[in-house]
Amino acid sequence: MLIFEPHIHMYSRITDDYERMALAGVRAVLEPAFWLGQPRTHVATFVDYFDTLVGWERFRAQQFGIHHFCTMGLNPREANDDRVNADVLALLPRYLEKDGVLGVGEIGLDDQTATEERFLAAQLDLAKRHGLPALIHTPHRDKKRGFERCIAIVKESGLPMERVLLDHGNEETIKMTRDLGCWSGFSIYPNTKMDPARMVAIASEHGVERMIVNSAADWGVSDPMMVPRTAVKLEQAGFARARIEQLVWKNPIAFFAQSGRLTEAMLQQPARANLRETFDGNSVLRGQDPDKV
Repeated sequence: MLIFEPHIHMYSRITDDYERMALAGVRAVLEPAFWLGQPRTHVATFVDYFDTLVGWERFRAQQFGIHHFCTMGLNPREANDDRVNADVLALLPRYLEKDGVLGVGEIGLDDQTATEERFLAAQLDLAKRHGLPALIHTPHRDKKRGFERCIAIVKESGLPMERVLLDHGNEETIKMTRDLGCWSGFSIYPNTKMDPARMVAIASEHGVERMIVNSAADWGVSDPMMVPRTAVKLEQAGFARARIEQLVWKNPIAFFAQSGRLTEAMLQQPARANLRETFDGNSVLRGQDPDKV
């Protein structure tokens, strides 16, 4: 079964993760721009990071047969930082026109401040102007109120609900989003957020239409294999293979295809891997002989 991992921060993962994911059927990944764990104090550091997402990281994934895409945005943790927020917002339009960029994200709320709300609204406007879908980060604390505010701001923006993915949902939030016409995202984590068993229960009750599952794996305690693990749990629970495929493959493709830069046909073959190729003179082999790898 092919898998599209629709939210994972591979910038902070190692090559072994790419190899394991490819062996588990992951054919494509979507990497949202995110917070790196400590504050960035100058807009130039965002330029280098964004360039890495559309450059080196895309190349690195390709060496393991995985198609790499990304979304660009100012995430809510950094939206509160007046040293960088306005300059990053001004920078985003040039990246939102790049072929491998499939949306605006991850944007949204974290501490649920007025500043976060202002930059969420501004980036939803960018999504409208560029004809892109939006990947929205919802708060990990006081989640119900955070979802309510995200939904209200999206409605005020006029961005069509079918182009909105409200991520990091749970059993409580699915009841709020199911009839909105948006897409509902669930992050499957080892010890927090959702886990595979809880996802099986949600899918059993609500179906898989307009649902997306991801690992959201990053530099913290997380697991890039959580989408394959969830697919296995669904199969063991008796879900038809076609329904599992819809959840882990067809749904994320359908959502990000709204960018006009992605089709299922593009992903039918693995990304072309050639370990003799380099990116700006560098390779994933770090001097090893490609014939012995």
